[in-house]
Amino acid sequence: MKKLLFLLLIIVSCNNSYEKPYYKHETRFEISEGTETATYQETIVYYTELANNYQEISIEAIGETDSGKPLHIVTLNPSASGNDFETLRKENRIILINNGIHPGESDGIDATMMLFRDFVNGRIEAPKNTILVTIPIYNVGGSLNRNTGTRTNQNGPKSYGFRGNARNYDLNRDFIKTDTKNAKTFTQIFHMVQPDVFIDNHVSNGADYQYTLTHLFTQHNKLGGELGKFLHTQMMPQLEEKLEAKDWDITPYVNVFNRTPESGFSQFKDSPRYSTGYTTLFNTLGMMVETHMLKPYKQRVEGTYELMKSMIEIVEAEGDKISKLRSAQNKTWPIGDQYPIAWQIDTSKYSTLQFKGFEGNRIESQLTGAKRLKYDASKPFTKDVKYQNYFKPTREVAIPKAYVIPQGMHTIIERLKLNTIEMTQLENDTVITVESYKIKDYKTRQSPYEGHYLHYNTNVSSTQEALSFSSGDYLVKTDQNGMRYLLETLEPEAPDSFFNWNFFDTILQQKEGFSPYVWEDKAQLLLRANPRLQVEFNLKKSLEPDFAKNWYAQLDWLHKKSGNYEKAHMQYPIYRLR
Repeated sequence: MKKLLFLLLIIVSCNNSYEKPYYKHETRFEISEGTETATYQETIVYYTELANNYQEISIEAIGETDSGKPLHIVTLNPSASGNDFETLRKENRIILINNGIHPGESDGIDATMMLFRDFVNGRIEAPKNTILVTIPIYNVGGSLNRNTGTRTNQNGPKSYGFRGNARNYDLNRDFIKTDTKNAKTFTQIFHMVQPDVFIDNHVSNGADYQYTLTHLFTQHNKLGGELGKFLHTQMMPQLEEKLEAKDWDITPYVNVFNRTPESGFSQFKDSPRYSTGYTTLFNTLGMMVETHMLKPYKQRVEGTYELMKSMIEIVEAEGDKISKLRSAQNKTWPIGDQYPIAWQIDTSKYSTLQFKGFEGNRIESQLTGAKRLKYDASKPFTKDVKYQNYFKPTREVAIPKAYVIPQGMHTIIERLKLNTIEMTQLENDTVITVESYKIKDYKTRQSPYEGHYLHYNTNVSSTQEALSFSSGDYLVKTDQNGMRYLLETLEPEAPDSFFNWNFFDTILQQKEGFSPYVWEDKAQLLLRANPRLQVEFNLKKSLEPDFAKNWYAQLDWLHKKSGNYEKAHMQYPIYRLR
């Protein structure tokens, strides 16, 4: 009996001495010596075991995805005081890390698993005033669809998930239009967490060069205000310096395709369809990590780990400043001011990078006989490269006091509510003088894009009108945290507006028409009763030969000038209060 007790004491003693052993929570990445990535199931089990062993970590299923499986968040709260985010954000900064939006780009999945573990087991010092939240794998359906070949350009891991989700959507094009359950749940998570900083982990395509790491910060002019300046002049340089001190070179995302980067390249313009473009609308400092596809998988994951660790150090040190800048950012564009809704590269300004690349040449292809691009990794270089990272607005709109949205626009109302937009419903039928838009012109893409045929180059005309609205219609004031979201989605001319994403295509189709043999007689009566219209009609025929030769176009033009023409055609059904 004494021998049994002695043996039990030894076992207990051994267990206590390794209460938080480093090796207790090895990842698939580590077990495979840097050649494999965790599956969805392995990832969730891993974080669940961490949460069971460390009170600083919690895991929670939040909502649905198109795959039928839930979307999780994992929270690392160094004080182990729970994850009531409303309470936590009063004293802490919050970083939200998104992984596996493209599951074949799995570097962040494995790096974040190790980072969370190393913070709680004491291998590295945990932040004191920064809460970390991660979505372990955002594209669950794509992660479950594992293969070994679709990442044609990529050097490992051995197998991985697919870019499209369970409905074959690219989720990094779905943040504004929100077609998927994944995007709806992300929106819920984003507004629950309200992160100060957002990191989205990716792997790049494009050119070959020496760097393992590239960064894609949200465009600083587009972010705007003092917050944009801080991102451009402080946060980004600090990250680069920290990584350089750790012998991890980093450069801005190399935005080229099938050409060498030494001729120069521009910053990526992250419109609101993309993750960082969306988070910018709520004054969150956003960045994508883009590791280089051709570097070994082990190296890419380790680089992602160090980059996130460095960003956490910056947020820990600059937390108070970030909070003040984010709070002040809401006053950057007051009601009545011009707000920029479209951008282009400012060619008068640029930065110069000391770029570390490989020589590339155009040689004759033995396959096609044409000239092909061939990099020579045995010939590295460091050269000055022009980097166009300044943008200027090409279109602006005056910020209204409010929008009026008829209650029948339920697909729009649903998305506004999802984004915690404050709105009230009219209590009575009422007449309101509003600014009304007519769609004057637009173009439509000829190829499908993420389930849509996008409009672009949209132009509107506006008039002031007194219109009747019904009890239950919505009044949405712009003086709120979601002001930028409202402008980017409800202004038809904005590139990622709900109009351009086809939410209002029913207004583009005329519902009532005319029979020519009936309308021609009525059209003659219309012209007799309106001499000015007769003059305008004659002038149009004399100046436009094609119009003069087209009898139907003439009848249609007159019909559109008459009281018979339906008001709903090309009428944008959301209205502005100036």
